[in-house]
Amino acid sequence: MNFRSIYSQGLARVAACTGHAAVADPLANAEAVLRQARQCARDGVAVAVFPELGLTGYSIEDLLLQDPVLDEVETALADVVAGSADLMTVLAVGAPLRHRHRIYNCAVLIHRGRVLGVVPKSYPPNYREFYERRQIAGGDDERGGTIRVGGAEVPFGTDLLFAAGDVPGLVLHAEVCEDMWVPVPPSAEAALAGATVLLNLSGSPITVGRAEDRALLCRSASARCLAAYVYSAAGLGESTTDLSWDGQTMVHENGVLLAETERFAQGDQFAVADVDLDLLMQERRRMGTFDDNRRTHAARTGGFRRVDFTLGAPDTDFGLRRRVERFPFVPADAERLALDCYEAYNIQVSGLVQRLGAIGDPKVVIGVSGGLDSTHALIVAARAMDRMGRPRSDILAYTMPGFATSDHTKSNAHRLMESLGVTAAELDITDTARLMLKEMGHPFSEGEPVYDVTFENVQAGLRTDYLFRLANQRGGIVLGTGDLSELALGWCTYGVGDQMSHYNVNSGVPKTLIQHLIRWVVSSGQFGDEAGRTLTAILDTEISPELVPGEQMQSTESKIGPYALHDFTLFHVLRYGFRPTKIAFLAWHAWRDSAAGAWPPGFPEEDRGSYDLAEIRHWLEYFCKRFFQFAQFKRSAMPNGPKVSAGGSLSPRGDWRAPSDGNARAWLRDLERWTPQAVEAAAAADREAPVSR
Repeated sequence: MNFRSIYSQGLARVAACTGHAAVADPLANAEAVLRQARQCARDGVAVAVFPELGLTGYSIEDLLLQDPVLDEVETALADVVAGSADLMTVLAVGAPLRHRHRIYNCAVLIHRGRVLGVVPKSYPPNYREFYERRQIAGGDDERGGTIRVGGAEVPFGTDLLFAAGDVPGLVLHAEVCEDMWVPVPPSAEAALAGATVLLNLSGSPITVGRAEDRALLCRSASARCLAAYVYSAAGLGESTTDLSWDGQTMVHENGVLLAETERFAQGDQFAVADVDLDLLMQERRRMGTFDDNRRTHAARTGGFRRVDFTLGAPDTDFGLRRRVERFPFVPADAERLALDCYEAYNIQVSGLVQRLGAIGDPKVVIGVSGGLDSTHALIVAARAMDRMGRPRSDILAYTMPGFATSDHTKSNAHRLMESLGVTAAELDITDTARLMLKEMGHPFSEGEPVYDVTFENVQAGLRTDYLFRLANQRGGIVLGTGDLSELALGWCTYGVGDQMSHYNVNSGVPKTLIQHLIRWVVSSGQFGDEAGRTLTAILDTEISPELVPGEQMQSTESKIGPYALHDFTLFHVLRYGFRPTKIAFLAWHAWRDSAAGAWPPGFPEEDRGSYDLAEIRHWLEYFCKRFFQFAQFKRSAMPNGPKVSAGGSLSPRGDWRAPSDGNARAWLRDLERWTPQAVEAAAAADREAPVSR
């Protein structure tokens, strides 16, 4: 296994190709296809899709009925087949082919010198500007047959799946242009039958608004079918007698646009992207209704034929041609992030409003430390009171300094409580903690500087104990503040500690998102200028539990690792079930260069760092041990709280149901398959002896 090879990491590279067509000149078009195919092969592309009727031009009209053109199509097709002999790339080429008494508009799949199969267009359109049925036969009823191409009988029909035996999950299906526009496209049945990469060879002339419609259909098909959808439309060179052409190409994966090219462009165009086959197969396994739908349509989907081939991709580093978010819970796109923050915040607020209303409108009791989590929970509670028409004084907020509480965080807590108009109080826990440690016989009570987990948890436990008793006394519920990332790592004190509350609005929010939620609240001006200034000051404060005294602030991330990497791992484990080696591969591409790629809007310049492979592997191992082997018992008893992110939640009643006495051995064994040193050695070998592609 080459750690850096996409084909070792469950991905496959696809390309949607278009260029300048030569109408009624199949031999010239074959040369153009091979020119682009060779470029794709050099780039490590597994599958390349070309436009509909690409060997003749789509706008050929009645010239499709001329024998000289059809004879040259066969010659041109033979040229493409012969020229593909040394190429790893599967080519999906558009050609009109004679069969029985008619001409069919076909997608011809070619690989390494042979025709794998031929798929006819199911639904030639005959409305508005389209008049295809004048020349073309519909292929919707063609299943189970063969066609003679280049002197050989090859599979022919709409029921063909093309499966790469050496690339798990790479199963292709082709449809042609209009087939995508009907209510039940052939690709939908093919996806249920097992196709993961859906190809569309399109002619599609351009009119105002049609490009947006095509993109909508491609995105929708990829999302509904839990598949990749690769689309290539005819471009310049087509006849403009009555129409025009834009050469739109796109690659979508599970509802996400991975790549597209400039429209109305001169010359060859390639939309190239690396499709995550692991992701698609995981999504299908998780979404049981996908297979339920297959069973409903088993009479059709069960009849698909499988054409096997061996891709033969070299095990080398082709780079990565897909965007990997550094913060998968936090999109780098400003508009998307603003919408995510709006939705996340309102999910939290609405959840708390519902819970308070359902249990008799109690007061809210909350501990406010001056840190990110309690700050965000407090502003959620304040907005909930506003929505319910209740005074914010019904929020009973306590800052509870201990042995290591800094003046900075305590003053921020007081300023925030005052600016929000909640009922504020300070309850110093140090004397009670000192008494408890003395009665326990802890060395600290004898003056020894022993700051162990007991020392820390006495403080965390007392704070929660006080909050619960205050809630009893004053008719309230304790609002939890711990976040999703802390629950993942078990970085919380169990039972009588910050793991427990009556309701936790933050349990579905990862640490890396909370700062952006607070920043969004500030920018939207929900609580006035003074509160905004305090919130900004809190954003600039180091994350710390403030439990151990000393001159230097206790840093959480210096002890348990960077939340940026932990949240990256959490997302890919929770959402997709990826193995550690793949997560490391993705993390390396996302984090190895701080200057490459986009950062979320507003992310501080001074915090924009990078991580090398050794750091990524170290913290991956740490995460696996804590997440799979240690922390589940804390999550199994976690309080209610709303799911916020599509990345998932850790509630045992929702997204994540796991044994509290599990182990991490399988994940750790996967990590043992590679070391940063071995990866670098393989990369050096690639550089010294490049593999022929």
